[in-house]
Amino acid sequence: MKLGTPLSDTAVRVMLLGSGELGKEVAIELQRLGVEVIAVDRYPNAPAMQVAHRSHVIPMTDPQVLNGVILAEAPHIIVPEIEAIATEVLADIEAAGMATVVPTARAVQLTMNREGIRKLAAEALGLPTSPYAFAGSAEELAAGAEAVGYPNFVKPVMSSSGKGQSFVEGADEIADAWTYAQDSGRVAGARVIVEGRIDFDFEITLLTVRSRDADGSTRTDICAPIGHRQVKGDYVESWQPQAMTPAGLAASQAIAAKVTEALGGYGVFGVELFVKGDQVWFSEVSPRPHDTGLVTLASQTMSEFALHARAILGLPVDVTQREPAASAVIYGGMDAHGIAFEGVAEALSIPTADLRLFGKPEAFERRRMGVAVARGADVEQARERAREAAGCVKVVRG
Repeated sequence: MKLGTPLSDTAVRVMLLGSGELGKEVAIELQRLGVEVIAVDRYPNAPAMQVAHRSHVIPMTDPQVLNGVILAEAPHIIVPEIEAIATEVLADIEAAGMATVVPTARAVQLTMNREGIRKLAAEALGLPTSPYAFAGSAEELAAGAEAVGYPNFVKPVMSSSGKGQSFVEGADEIADAWTYAQDSGRVAGARVIVEGRIDFDFEITLLTVRSRDADGSTRTDICAPIGHRQVKGDYVESWQPQAMTPAGLAASQAIAAKVTEALGGYGVFGVELFVKGDQVWFSEVSPRPHDTGLVTLASQTMSEFALHARAILGLPVDVTQREPAASAVIYGGMDAHGIAFEGVAEALSIPTADLRLFGKPEAFERRRMGVAVARGADVEQARERAREAAGCVKVVRG
């Protein structure tokens, strides 16, 4: 692929479907390579819109509207970033040869619905997973929960960042879990998955990059494992590398390679895994940069965003880790529009610390409004620095 000049006839046009903080970093990396970026989301002034050449606010689950904006902009590459998209439109666009969907339309359809990806991983590929069942009603959920056992987790099949997820300890909590999943999922009336709890030591994300080699063949590179801590299904901090046994790491890499090969296409995949000693279970995969991978802004030669941009453009990638690093989330802490940040200077005074303030137009109590990253001599020092920097930043009313 030739890289042209933005806003000219030679431009390579990339459309982001979903324009949050991860999309913003991808947009910045694409623009560094002279790519023309069009950001699309369901609300105005989303983070990636603030750095894109153009933007559109549309209901992305509406097939007719989504198809219209794609036809009007005629992008060469379409990069989905969120789950709530009319994926059938992407399949039609790809089949007609009108644009490349990253990584593929099929991969997007499978991974944006937990039912599709779980069936691919567990049933088609035979990967180890937690016990699970799917349900389309509160009654089906109750039966599924009994089958997988208590305690368990209930999640909408289409959601992200822990939205709609419940930890269920007994049958008396099933009705509330069903209601919460329906209220918080990306799509109204969607099915849910109930998963049995696994006795694991820690969770990791393996950023897996599918790109083109110098001879044009497909290659797979896997970044050092990222450990992370979640609260109610939402990532709070991450670090790289996560210490693992050699056998556990090898098993994790084998699973990541297998599932991403089955999905195909090019770009970064965030493969989530549960680990206990040498045992590894597949959890989920995102066909795009992962929130826990924000740590790579500090830890790697190329961040996950630079890797994604390069891979989808057919350019060389480098997954080398420079040094241990960590990230810590900065939450909104309130419901307000046009918030401001205090303590930025104090945060940046901490050795090696850096910040990303996302620029989201509206804050919520548990909405991710920014992140602190920091490096260290080891993971523990990096985590301490990142947490300290995040703690310095205070979200206040503008």
